[in-house]
Amino acid sequence: MYILGVSAFYHDSAACLIKDGKIIAAAQEERFTRKKHDAGFPQNAITYCVDEARISSSEIDHVVFYEKPFIKFERLIETYLAFAPKGFRSFASSMPSWIKEKLFQKSVLVSELSKLLGDDVNWRERLLFSEHHFSHAASAFYPSPFQSAAVLTLDGVGEWTTTSLAVGNGKDLKVIKEIHFPHSLGLLYSAFTYYTGFKVNSGEYKVMGLAPYGTPKYADLIKENLINIADDGSFQLDMSYFNFATGLTMTNKKFDALFGGPPRKSEMELTQREMDLAASVQKVTEEIVVKLARGIAAETGERNLCLAGGVALNCVANGILLREKIFEKVWIQPAAGDAGGALGAALSVWYAHHDNERTVDSNNDAMNGSYLGPEFSNSEIEMALEECGAKYHKLSEIDLVDQVASALSEEKAVGWMQGRMEFGPRALGGRSIIADPRSPSMQKLLNLKVKYRESFRPFAPSVLREHVHEWFEHDADSPYMLLVGNVKEDRRLTITDEENALFGIAKLNVPRSSIPAVTHVDYSARIQTVHSDTNSRYHAVITNFFEKTGCPIVVNTSFNVRGEPIICTPEDAFRCFMGTGLDVMAVGDYLLFKDEQDQALKESYEDLYELD
Repeated sequence: MYILGVSAFYHDSAACLIKDGKIIAAAQEERFTRKKHDAGFPQNAITYCVDEARISSSEIDHVVFYEKPFIKFERLIETYLAFAPKGFRSFASSMPSWIKEKLFQKSVLVSELSKLLGDDVNWRERLLFSEHHFSHAASAFYPSPFQSAAVLTLDGVGEWTTTSLAVGNGKDLKVIKEIHFPHSLGLLYSAFTYYTGFKVNSGEYKVMGLAPYGTPKYADLIKENLINIADDGSFQLDMSYFNFATGLTMTNKKFDALFGGPPRKSEMELTQREMDLAASVQKVTEEIVVKLARGIAAETGERNLCLAGGVALNCVANGILLREKIFEKVWIQPAAGDAGGALGAALSVWYAHHDNERTVDSNNDAMNGSYLGPEFSNSEIEMALEECGAKYHKLSEIDLVDQVASALSEEKAVGWMQGRMEFGPRALGGRSIIADPRSPSMQKLLNLKVKYRESFRPFAPSVLREHVHEWFEHDADSPYMLLVGNVKEDRRLTITDEENALFGIAKLNVPRSSIPAVTHVDYSARIQTVHSDTNSRYHAVITNFFEKTGCPIVVNTSFNVRGEPIICTPEDAFRCFMGTGLDVMAVGDYLLFKDEQDQALKESYEDLYELD
């Protein structure tokens, strides 16, 4: 049985195809359209999934949408009535879109499926709908390596739910507790994202990255005024400080007065105030996540925990949760946001709707390292490079790996496109920019000359799984870069009193360990453990680098520039290569050097995409 899961029309549209419960393919629409967070109908992602499975459209037994639009519409109406007439402006602005596109989404979906896959199939009969948070929960539990587990989902809002607690056992998954809109940890975090001058629904990770530069001096103020937190982690917002339920902004003048001024405009310089605000909301988030986990553990007696929803991408909170040892094991869905809803929706139909049995591998999850997107053959890559006018060298795998490792040891920045594209927001060695973590200047160089983004942004270490405990205060699998751990003390550098007294961005220029390019200012690192069974070539290049340098780690950041989705195709890769400060690029078996390329092919990449 083939089941196609679809998420669309709000944030990060995606498609996923499963066969008899096994994940065949999954991808976000943004990777194909080159429009970041593309919310449109995922026609390209669907086409890819069907082509990858090599099936005809008539073989798709079900198409399942990741949420229920009528319930979402009910929330909009009830929210307006609860706050009327205050929310009329917001209500009036959203109604045309809802009436035209969203309220009658079943008809829209049937129409789009017919246009894309053919009208010889009765798509209306094959179309099903899941609930938003059940889709999240299903995406977290069903692919996990656990027979049974507590499942926590946290995001902005689905239909009504913002936080849910479920229990999974075998094929059974049951939601037992929910927190409803407008009370939302995700929206609280987004309010501070907005207030500190970043874009909601895309800049939250910037707030997380900014937090270590500040001190949580506003944390008590947040807890005393904005949110009431119970012992079990359940919470309520004081809506008098927020505008997201009724207005077109996240916060209001009362919020401004509490924190001493209006929101920062995006073009304004970051100050210590924004850093302290980021540190404060991050600390409150961590406290809530830990309390929720303790409450869940006490209520369910489960020893394993699964996480999904946008807040589950907060890898700092996840790392703290793991270190608290509330649960024996924690597993986080790598596509935790709305894109992953397509996967969860498909799996929910296979297990919950059709009542199929579930087989669990306790040593491995079912995500295949999250390498679920398109892959390109050498012939396809060569054809694309020829059409781009690229100069390249075709090498054996051994020679390619050795030359890339040598380039890394010479402090060159390398574009790395290999195998299947990752599903989810993280580049995991399929579509990555990699570099030498030992270089004191690499973090700033990559940010300013390659990624064209804010200098404060940290980079992640990709570390051989077998060596992670030697470099970090962490010894657990973290294949999806969703857990933060600290660099071990014996790898840290001595910091002078003068350096320690620095504030804000000034901390950035102080090397803090023998791997400064991946060590944040608080000695933390967003760890990706690399496993030979899921990405053998990436494992091989890090192993070769280790043999050359004694360091089993490389810098890993996504292969793109600020505002651009992660690359998908060889053409995307070459364009990014020629538009940035990358020195070397490896695509399949092909190696390219910047200084060998026709300089006329260079293009300005810095201002090509809308900044997030």
